[in-house]
Amino acid sequence: MISDATLVEAARRGDMRAFERLYRLHSGRVMGLCLRMARRRDVAEDCVQQTFIRAWRNLAAFEGRSAFGTWLHRIAVNEVLTYARNHGTRTEANDADIDVDAAVDVARDGSGDVDAGEVMDVERALAGLPEGARNVMVLQAIYGYSHEEVADMLGIAVGTCKAQLHRGRHLLRERMGLQELES
Repeated sequence: MISDATLVEAARRGDMRAFERLYRLHSGRVMGLCLRMARRRDVAEDCVQQTFIRAWRNLAAFEGRSAFGTWLHRIAVNEVLTYARNHGTRTEANDADIDVDAAVDVARDGSGDVDAGEVMDVERALAGLPEGARNVMVLQAIYGYSHEEVADMLGIAVGTCKAQLHRGRHLLRERMGLQELES
């Protein structure tokens, strides 16, 4: 298997097939991130497209200090936040905004069978969180970024990030009737 670094170098030299391969390798996770943050498939699709356009245009600026996927996620977060600023955000999601097939695909992420009902319960609870708590939960609890990385991506203080994560966990526990939500 060819590494991301090798594909990035080839793409920098103008190899479109290398960039297409990077797209195929990373588009699913980028879509999952955008879908969870934006809560609407049409918006998520637009943000994914813009993420890869921006990545292609700025490939020369990628320094390799982080993984290519991390760099893409930062771009995707910026795209979702820019969309929200430019088009206004909704405070509540409704069930029509939660695409069952997309949620199951995102949860499966190549790992086998999942319970669609459980996935939808989690996705609904996550989608219903206030925007700040939802974004922090998605980036830290689901994608595993550190408080510092999440704070940087969202343009907030580390303390705010920690508070939003605590708030998000508390609200998820309430909404899902759980006693504890693992760290």
